Order: sequence, then structure tokens, then C-alpha cells
Amino acid sequence: MKRNENLSGEDLKHLKHCLALAEEALNAGDEPFGSILINQKNEVIATARNRVNEINVLAHPEIELANWAAQNLSAEERKNTTIYTSGEHCPMCAAAHGWVGLGEIVYLSSAEQLGKWLEEINAKPVPINFIPIEKIIKNCVIKGPANGELLQKIKNLQLKYHKNNLE
Repeated sequence: MKRNENLSGEDLKHLKHCLALAEEALNAGDEPFGSILINQKNEVIATARNRVNEINVLAHPEIELANWAAQNLSAEERKNTTIYTSGEHCPMCAAAHGWVGLGEIVYLSSAEQLGKWLEEINAKPVPINFIPIEKIIKNCVIKGPANGELLQKIKNLQLKYHKNNLE
């Protein structure tokens, strides 16, 4: 299930936090992705950024948050969380989200948008097919992408990273 409704002010505040984590990842030499997990009281309970260069190719922030939630939250608590993320989950992260039973997903930019941005600069191709989250996770509320200034900022971070890593 996918909801393409407007993002709330609270959503945008949390997405700005994700953008800051994405910038932190870029400054550390990693792809600019960042995510946060919010509980039912609208409190940030966990944060993560991309750490592919530090750990391994599976060190995506959404995987880290799904793993943290599996270890620290009950099934009911996981169901009532919202994950905010700078980019739509890749298939690996979407599957982890579904298996752990996390709640709503709110993302800043879509995988389709990222694919188009990478094509624009002839970046090296990614090793997977981008698949929309709703084709992987059943019965999940999904909001995104954003638009305007925040979307432009994440696009700029992605392009900066990938332009520096052209073959």
C-alpha cells in the first residue's frame, strides 16, 4: 500500500535529520544515506547512516535500524515505529524492514529518482534493480518522495558523491 500524500511539518523535520545524517555519511567518504527510527511518542529512538566504506556493502542505515529494532523492541513496539530515511529502501533494506515488522516508512527521495540522477551523470551502474518498496513489503504505509528544497539537497549530495566516484 502506498500513500502519496503531502508530508507534514513533522515529517519534514525528521527528514531534515536524515539529510544531516546523509551529509555526515558523505563527509566520511560514504554514499549519502541516513535514517532515523521514531517511536509512537514521536521520539527519535535510533539513528544510522551509511557505513558501507567502514564496515561492508551491507551496512545500509535501514538494515542497521531494522537490526537494532529486532534486538531492542517488542513486536508491538516495532509495528508502531516510523522509519524516516533520506532515500527509498533498496530491496535488501525493504525486506529487512518487512521481516522485522517495522511500521510506516517516510522517505525523502525515491529509488527511481536516484536512478535518473545517476543516469544524468553517467555514474557507474548499481548492481541491483531498484524495486518500489510496496512491491516487497505487504501492508505498509509509505510516504514519499518529498519535493522542493529538501529533495534538491539530497540530490546534490548524491551527485557530489557519484561525480567523485566516476570510473
